[in-house]
Amino acid sequence: MKAVVMAGGEGTRLRPMTASMPKPLLPVVNKPIMEHVLKLLKRHGLTETVVTVQFLASLVKNYFGDGEELGMELSYAHEEKPLGTAGSVKNAEEALKDDAFLVISGDALTDFDLSDLIRFHRERGAMVTVCLTRVPNPLEFGITIVDEDGKVDRFLEKPTWGQVFSDTVNTGIYVMEPEVFDYVEADASVDWSGDVFPRLMEEGKPIYGYVAEGYWEDVGTHESYVQAQADVLEGKVDVERDGFEISPGVWVAEGAEVHPDAELRGPLYIGDYAKVESGAEVREQSVIGSNVVVKSGAFLHRAVVHDNVYVGPQSNLRGCVIGKNTDIMRASRIEDGAVVGDECFIGEESIVQGNVRIYPFKTIEAGAFVNTSVIWESRGQAHLFGARGVSGILNVEITPELAVRLAGAYATTLKKGSTVCTARDHSRGARALKRAIISALQASAIDVRDLENVPLPVAREQTARGSAGGIMIRTTTGVPDSVDIMFFDERGADLSQAKQRKLDRVYARQEYRRAFPGEIGDLSFPSSVYDSYTGSLLRAVDTTGIAESGLKVVVDASNGSAGLVLPSLLGRLGVDSLTINPGLDEARPTETAESRRAGMVRLGEIVASARAAFGVRFDPVGERISLVDEQGRIVEDDRALLVMLDLVAAERRSGRVALPVTTTRIAEQVAAYHGTQVEWTTTSTDDLARVSRDDATVFGGDGRGGFIVPEFSSVFDGAAAFVRLIGLVARTQLTLSQIDARIPQAHVSRRDLPTPWAVKGLVMRTVVEAAGDRSVDTTDGVRVVESDGRWVMVLPDPAEAVTHLWAEGPDEASAQALLDEWAAVVDSAGH
Repeated sequence: MKAVVMAGGEGTRLRPMTASMPKPLLPVVNKPIMEHVLKLLKRHGLTETVVTVQFLASLVKNYFGDGEELGMELSYAHEEKPLGTAGSVKNAEEALKDDAFLVISGDALTDFDLSDLIRFHRERGAMVTVCLTRVPNPLEFGITIVDEDGKVDRFLEKPTWGQVFSDTVNTGIYVMEPEVFDYVEADASVDWSGDVFPRLMEEGKPIYGYVAEGYWEDVGTHESYVQAQADVLEGKVDVERDGFEISPGVWVAEGAEVHPDAELRGPLYIGDYAKVESGAEVREQSVIGSNVVVKSGAFLHRAVVHDNVYVGPQSNLRGCVIGKNTDIMRASRIEDGAVVGDECFIGEESIVQGNVRIYPFKTIEAGAFVNTSVIWESRGQAHLFGARGVSGILNVEITPELAVRLAGAYATTLKKGSTVCTARDHSRGARALKRAIISALQASAIDVRDLENVPLPVAREQTARGSAGGIMIRTTTGVPDSVDIMFFDERGADLSQAKQRKLDRVYARQEYRRAFPGEIGDLSFPSSVYDSYTGSLLRAVDTTGIAESGLKVVVDASNGSAGLVLPSLLGRLGVDSLTINPGLDEARPTETAESRRAGMVRLGEIVASARAAFGVRFDPVGERISLVDEQGRIVEDDRALLVMLDLVAAERRSGRVALPVTTTRIAEQVAAYHGTQVEWTTTSTDDLARVSRDDATVFGGDGRGGFIVPEFSSVFDGAAAFVRLIGLVARTQLTLSQIDARIPQAHVSRRDLPTPWAVKGLVMRTVVEAAGDRSVDTTDGVRVVESDGRWVMVLPDPAEAVTHLWAEGPDEASAQALLDEWAAVVDSAGH
């Protein structure tokens, strides 16, 4: 006997899950419903099966193919338009006309004894046998009444309570003789229970009802979909589950990685190659798909998570369904009954209320409160670039595919045959992504100079030697599982806002240029990169007095790439130095704020005991430095900026210094004392670099360890700042603590406030209105200056749903009071 599986329905009640996936492919405990149906057919010997398809038919065909993997023979009958339950079977008549056949829905979960149903049909000599089952609430189904012998008395489609006269409903499973096709009009929309069965009964044809025992769930609503998962987990339905039961009710599939400190409470299922980190809690009736990552501190209860989903730390998922390839970021909450479609992005700390539907490919911004369904509009930013290039979690937001598309878009903005430098930090993730980027550049007719693992300033300096641009991949500072893809222009500086927007447009339109076979780019590996870098640095920066001074310094390479350039640099400087932590550590490509602080404390102890002039610690990519004075005390980054400024200005006695507007106004006093003037820039590094390229500029810095030495380059460079500092200290004969002591104390405080994207413009307007007749500076954001010199600055973040505030006063308390006052203004606009 052959079977017909009805797999053509759109499943409109199950949207948005079925917006991009046909209902029969919806997974129940990690297998499509239809796969459970086919395995049931096979168990009862029905291996020859015709599948009727219509909505998203190719997805069904691609998944099941010819059925060989299941040990079955599958063929397909395609409907051009919806033909109804009987019309679609009529469409497959050619394959079914020789013998009785069984009809079953491809989207109902059941374990009925089909062999017994077929036996009943044959014993009764029926033309049609309808498979019935008893349900507590028959309103959603067609009711069928049978006599003692099993013959059907009457049908009633989807009754009201006033019409309910039985609890036996039609399951949509039938055994039929081929004569039934005579009663179905070809190429028209015809239903079994509405059109065909009433005619058969009028003519007295034998229609029987078989009341089946066992489990049956028509997965037609979100509630029934979640319930079906729970029923499989609790063993209420006899279907196959892959994997191993590692403790009662806890099923784990092959290759899944579950940390011993994760809390699991069965019944639950964890799919193949999923990863559940320590501190995550997965509770009853949760189903986790293949390749899902559940981060530490996440909580899931009755959550159905499809394949390739990222569940961020501290997120909370209850009674919801999450579509495949969706990213749920840190501390998001998704409430009971919510459904998130495929390939969505749910931002940090956002809340999706119960029963909300989010359709596929939508972005929910960080901090958003979503209480209505998101169907058309995408809430959130469309641009790629943040403060550090294109940033995101490795293999979640930043994948090799994204890297290839980005590199293709970047290559498209350059001329064919141009050269691009590529570089990376010492992490494996950066290495893997760089290889993807190199092949994309070459395939777009770009020659590549691969510098491999070098400090960021070396990558910038090498790019400026005749390349059209550069790409550096590094681990995000302080976030070991994230990466930044940084793009440079021909000067080695970050891309300007205009060039970023151009790259954004090309990427969004996906108009990538591809090379003809004879134009594929070349790949070269330049040699003696460090020697040429060190040579040009020492030629540009004043090193007089260093060799004679007898200075002793302690240098901490912090197990990063700065350690690669230090040997050739320190050797040529002729300074007595002690280098600590020189080796590269692949497992630790970045450091947390705590580990950096601990490193600074250790550096201070070594400087004090070695009686060195000062200590300097590089960041892992050699871009920024932090200082320790001769007594071993940490010089905080904002203070180190003033110390360097004082040293440079005292020596130069003229020119300009470039500083972002968020810097303390004490810097103006220091500069003016020595006859130099401050040029205030925006907080973006490319603006700082722009001012630093001017011949009159003698110094630049951002107060976070980034220093620009304009005589050498216009970008942050830890090694250049270090050489400059040694020369300055050697020539002034003053210690860092003496210089620090002569600079007044600054009191700048900072605060970040979450602000939904939709109200950012309103926030800024409110701030300007609240400023009244006070002095307002709009170099970057809005800076409001009080009559007594205190100031506050409000700046919306370009990449996140956050507003930054800075305030400066004569003491800490007044700065905090100013922050409180303006934070209230920002909050009032945001709510």
